[in-house]
Amino acid sequence: MNQPTTRPLILAVDDEASNLQLLRQILQDHYRLLFAKDGARALELARQEQPDLVLLDVMMPGMSGYEVCAALKAHPATASVPVIFVTALTETADEVEGFEAGAVDYITKPVSPPVVRARVRTHLSLVRMEALRASRLEIVQRLGLAAEYKDNETGLHVIRMSHFSHILGIAAGLNEVEADDLLHAAPMHDVGKIGIPDRILQKPGPLDPDEWKIMQSHVTIGAEIIGEHTSGMLALARQIALTHHEKYDGSGYPNGLAGEAIPLVGRIVAIADVFDALTSLRPYKKAWTEEDAVAFLHDQKGRHFDPQLVDLFTTRLPAIREIRTRWAEKP
Repeated sequence: MNQPTTRPLILAVDDEASNLQLLRQILQDHYRLLFAKDGARALELARQEQPDLVLLDVMMPGMSGYEVCAALKAHPATASVPVIFVTALTETADEVEGFEAGAVDYITKPVSPPVVRARVRTHLSLVRMEALRASRLEIVQRLGLAAEYKDNETGLHVIRMSHFSHILGIAAGLNEVEADDLLHAAPMHDVGKIGIPDRILQKPGPLDPDEWKIMQSHVTIGAEIIGEHTSGMLALARQIALTHHEKYDGSGYPNGLAGEAIPLVGRIVAIADVFDALTSLRPYKKAWTEEDAVAFLHDQKGRHFDPQLVDLFTTRLPAIREIRTRWAEKP
């Protein structure tokens, strides 16, 4: 009976056939297996077959396991594949060298079948979690791009304002994990515009009061699209969607929040979003100069924007310019 091709693929590398046979007996009921008896063949198979995990001996003729691992990590096609060393070396220095080469784990010989299965299962689970996270980020970013294209914006706007938000978040005291979540959540800030009729969203002239009311509803529509989440990046995205049009003096929408009652991420994204909108060329307006846009931010301190965040943003202008250059609009 053929094994399902959806089973994870494991590459086992060892110069001793008996060791490979033992790994086959331990793993064959649950995984697809590839075998190599030297480093060169291991690298060739890894690049051709893209295994989900590599079990790698250290002491082999020719290339050592450490050299094979370093080569795997140096190649873009295999850099993310987890490597577990399976070796008779037991000294702490050997383990340290293995981890420095890029391995994620270390199993000593003679191997215990339950230990091998448990370690393999654990690291494959981590791989699946990372793949799921990457897919979720891709969905979030694509939804953000969809909203921008509907609004006659370009996808580069959400990239720039997200990086501006990241820079300002770090300056405001967010740690790296929090700032990265902000970077990935910020593209969803205007996702609710998907639900706004084109006749309003793309109207060339000013909106009348009824149209403006409908336009303002994009923040609550966005929150509904993202959904309610107890924590994590999507919870942050919902908070941003719902609060990035609140103003520091309480005159914003949808809830008229003021000051620090507005979540920090909402205050950050408000500055990043407006600054990029002002400095970008659009069919209905010219791009403002950086000087004029910064002057506007300062003029709106305490009214539209958090004064402290405006000051922090100004101190990070060199990094902001770098993002604007890297993600500049094409003529």
